[in-house]
Parts: sequence; C-alpha cells; structure tokens
Amino acid sequence: MRKMALLLAAGLSMLSSVPAFAQASADQKDECLLASRNCMNQVDDIKERIYKLNSEIKKGTRVYTPQELKKLKDKLKETSDVLRALENPDS
Repeated sequence: MRKMALLLAAGLSMLSSVPAFAQASADQKDECLLASRNCMNQVDDIKERIYKLNSEIKKGTRVYTPQELKKLKDKLKETSDVLRALENPDS
C-alpha cells in the first residue's frame, strides 16, 4: 500500500512538471525572427540576422514545428538574397 502511494505521488509530480517543460521549450523560440513579435528594441544588421536565423534553424524540431522551420528557412533565403544583392549590385 505504501509503495503504491509513493508511485502515485511520483507519477502525479511527473505529470505536473510537463506543462513547465513545454513552456520552457516555447520560451527558447525567437519570436522576433519568427513572427516579428517582441522585438521593439531590437535592430540587427543583415549579417547578424543571418547568424541568428542559422542559430534558430539549428535548434530544429525540438524547439520549432516543421512549419515554423520552413518559415525561418524562407526568411534566411530572403535575407541572404538581400545581402548578395547589396554586395554585388551590378550582377
């Protein structure tokens, strides 16, 4: 009976920690890069933005959904194209 009560208590404590873990992984997302949210005081140059996008993409599916990763990759391609156009204006 005592073992059963301990197992039940351990199970309940594990279940109650799942939402906190989910929130921690959600906090790792860079909402400014992903959806232009929470970035009122943040200004990046193009190379810095490319670096941040690469860093976020490397986090992969443990932080982002496949749709969010696709959005980040599209933004990376767009930003890289802008940088290329600025570096080689006559090509």
